[in-house]
Amino acid sequence: MAGGTKRLPRAVREQQMLDAAVQEFSVSGYHETSMDAIAARAEISKPMLYLYYGSKEDLFGAVLDRELGRFIEAVGAEVDFTLPARDMLRNTIGAYLKYIDTNRASWIVLYTQATSSQAFAHTVREGRERVIEMVARLLSAGTRNPDPDIDFQLIAVALVGAGEAVANQVSVGDVDVDDAAELLINLFWRGLKGKPENLPT
Repeated sequence: MAGGTKRLPRAVREQQMLDAAVQEFSVSGYHETSMDAIAARAEISKPMLYLYYGSKEDLFGAVLDRELGRFIEAVGAEVDFTLPARDMLRNTIGAYLKYIDTNRASWIVLYTQATSSQAFAHTVREGRERVIEMVARLLSAGTRNPDPDIDFQLIAVALVGAGEAVANQVSVGDVDVDDAAELLINLFWRGLKGKPENLPT
């Protein structure tokens, strides 16, 4: 057995395995990552890893479920619809990009490795739909003088796509988090402001 023979509660051991899996999958991808490598990083035996997660597919699915849940929870916790629109927007985007910057391996697994595999694309798609719904609610709550025909859901789709593109640059260290936040805030704010009151239709 690899190191770490000390008995740990099952829940703790599961998190240890998932932590190791995130790191390995983020570096080598789903197909190239071996269960041996994950077991070694987690300091457990491969049979123990298979005991908890019956296959690499099961393990990757558990990783996606946990990481997606953590991401949505972290961002959603900062969405306060009682705040002025600009503050609401700043808090949400700040939480979004800071989470990605702090959890780069997680984002790489979610939006690079998972989306490249047909077997797991549905999980990411469901997570993206939850984020789009959250953004649509944010837009609806914060938009002043909205046009009656405005499609907040469609705007949210476009903005989430832009946000993911910027987030990918953050996850690999190609852009400063604060600069990225300002870019997205300015982009989103145009949608939140809606149609100016004094301009003709």
